Amino acid sequence: MRLAMQHPWILAVMLALVAGEILWRRHGALGYDGRAAAASLGVALGQTVFRPLTGVLLGAILFALAGVSPLHFPADDGRTWATGFLAVEFAYYWFHRFSHTVRWMWATHAVHHSAREYVLPSAIRLGWTEFFSLGWVFFAALVLLGFPPLVVVTLLGLNLIYQFPLHTEVIGRLGPLEWVFNTPSHHRAHHGSEAEFLDCNFGGVLIVWDRLFGTFRAEPEGRRLRYGLVHELDSRNPVRIALHEWGRMLADMRKAHGLGAKLKVALGRP
Repeated sequence: MRLAMQHPWILAVMLALVAGEILWRRHGALGYDGRAAAASLGVALGQTVFRPLTGVLLGAILFALAGVSPLHFPADDGRTWATGFLAVEFAYYWFHRFSHTVRWMWATHAVHHSAREYVLPSAIRLGWTEFFSLGWVFFAALVLLGFPPLVVVTLLGLNLIYQFPLHTEVIGRLGPLEWVFNTPSHHRAHHGSEAEFLDCNFGGVLIVWDRLFGTFRAEPEGRRLRYGLVHELDSRNPVRIALHEWGRMLADMRKAHGLGAKLKVALGRP
């Protein structure tokens, strides 16, 4: 979202896609929950407050790590960007997978899965607490391995931009492309809240890591999936959407007796 705000043409394309999706859904039988879409926008607006603070902190950390790394790949070499693309995709896969399987990280990521209607605005429904959930550690590791912070941050931003049009039911299956790339069909399965589709299809641009590591699930044919959280969150309040899972987790930690039990709640599965 931040990258889109910095480049107005990207934002214009995103808004045009949203308008087209609204017309398509309202012309058909699916309908469109405008209040839920507005709530997603409210969550995104909250990020305009938290993202700059997070960016300053993470920028300082990444440049400090780059300073102590024994390796330094040149940012003006195309091979750095090509290798960096695969490295960022690999790191994103594991970041995303851990965000579903470690409750401390899920507390931030659950925000993105809280939308019960699978539409483009749900793509910008992202948590405010990413610094505290520590998902950035996966990408900081790439800087320690010698990739320039500029390369890592740029490729990650493009990864997230790529995923925006995946959040729609307008686009069906895409044939052979589905073997290599993450597609709307694959990402719909990822957002399914039914038991057989929990914790699958974690890739960003590529779906190959899911195929290699056994987390790939194909979207079912002939029926629509149920979206949202397993414990449904029926709220249009951006603050509640952004913080509800932290509240649930901290309440469970308070009930646990002893440090070990509390850590088991925080580090266990959601």
